[in-house]
Amino acid sequence: MAAVHESVLDAIGGTPLFRLARLGAGIAAPVYAKAEFLNIGGSVKDRAALSMILAAERDGLLEPGGTIVEATSGNTGIGLAIVGRQRGYRVIAGVSDKSAAEKADILRAYGAEVVLATTSVPQEDPRHLFNVVRRLAEEIPGAWLANQYDNQANPDAHVRTTGPEVWEQTGGRVTHFVAGVGTGGTVTGTGGYLKQVSGGAVTVIGADPESSSYGGGDGSPWFVESIGHFLHPETVEDRWPQAYRSEVVDSFERIPDRESLLTARRLAREEGLLVGPSSGAAVAAALRVARRLGPDDLVVVLLPDSGRSYLSKVHSDTWMRRWGFLEEEAADGLRPLLEAAGPLVTVDADATVGEALEALRFAPGGVAPVVLPRAARPYGVADAEVLGSVSREVLRAALADGGAKPDGPVRPLLGPALPTAGVGQPVAEARELLAAGGRPAVVVLVDGKAAGVLTEEVLG
Repeated sequence: MAAVHESVLDAIGGTPLFRLARLGAGIAAPVYAKAEFLNIGGSVKDRAALSMILAAERDGLLEPGGTIVEATSGNTGIGLAIVGRQRGYRVIAGVSDKSAAEKADILRAYGAEVVLATTSVPQEDPRHLFNVVRRLAEEIPGAWLANQYDNQANPDAHVRTTGPEVWEQTGGRVTHFVAGVGTGGTVTGTGGYLKQVSGGAVTVIGADPESSSYGGGDGSPWFVESIGHFLHPETVEDRWPQAYRSEVVDSFERIPDRESLLTARRLAREEGLLVGPSSGAAVAAALRVARRLGPDDLVVVLLPDSGRSYLSKVHSDTWMRRWGFLEEEAADGLRPLLEAAGPLVTVDADATVGEALEALRFAPGGVAPVVLPRAARPYGVADAEVLGSVSREVLRAALADGGAKPDGPVRPLLGPALPTAGVGQPVAEARELLAAGGRPAVVVLVDGKAAGVLTEEVLG
């Protein structure tokens, strides 16, 4: 008989496990997925939202008629909107401008006010999302900043609910727990509980974007929302969330964007589980782990949210092709032209005019993207770190008329960023981009990273 609840808040938690029979075919260790997207708000963050609001009320931080303010990639804000509006609060969600548009729409549908801000600037920048919401919390009378990243009621929700559910559902047989790491609350609370109740027998694995600094990357941008730790190269002090306890995580599986996104699509098509890209990352990690185990082991992987929030992204063929994640074998694709174009040439934004001209000697058409400087780029050139473009023609003209000097900065001479096309897009679409923008070249993206520049002459 189906459960009957007096409130939607009573339906938070108690999510089922599903065995991944198709994606796990041929693997000795069974892999079970905890379907957190079946929470009332569509994500695991409903648990943290309820826990944080109840703790704030108990501690006198949130009073009747108050305002809840939070910075969110979407899911925590949705949970706070559901719980907060049910309990009579105004809710303001600061949302990253990189988040899927569906999340802002869902927030508004639940009655939250949405403020969009960037996360692609140093943490100290007043325009950064975190600083925008802090100012709102300070300026609005009776406002409470939920601060999921440092709020201990976040991991505590999983110590009290998610961890015990996994233990009970598996009859204490779980040996490995896999989850993505965003704020760190889910993996810290659930993983910490499972370690404690098993006497340390359960191994906890973090699923992390390849370039995230949690797992050892340089913090450069990636495409999987809601997990990982981004580090802008100009950030002065890198702060990790206090909700995250690194000692709980035994190891990381670092998953490239393409593997995460394609795994999320496979979960929908092969397992009937419409989930978001962070679930794809977690399952990709869990499958890696399970392949190293035996039939006496049991892997549980947490699926954080629903794919309904990403229909315009990971579950859209158009979006996947646009960013170079889908590439069919086709005679009219950009791959042959890209391979013939030679290596990508970029110019650091901190370069001098003379240094930029030297780099442009090797650039097709004498034009190149200008990028935020990083010490090294082992994960490629992220489109999000492209600040503009520079051309040999413009620099030479500036030197000739005295508007620039060889040892002067190149930044004042930057032009707009070049248009981009995914490697799987037809040549005709790349030509249309050039015609529409009047630009001399197009940047070709492979897995969301700049891979080469094709000029108008090459595209024909």
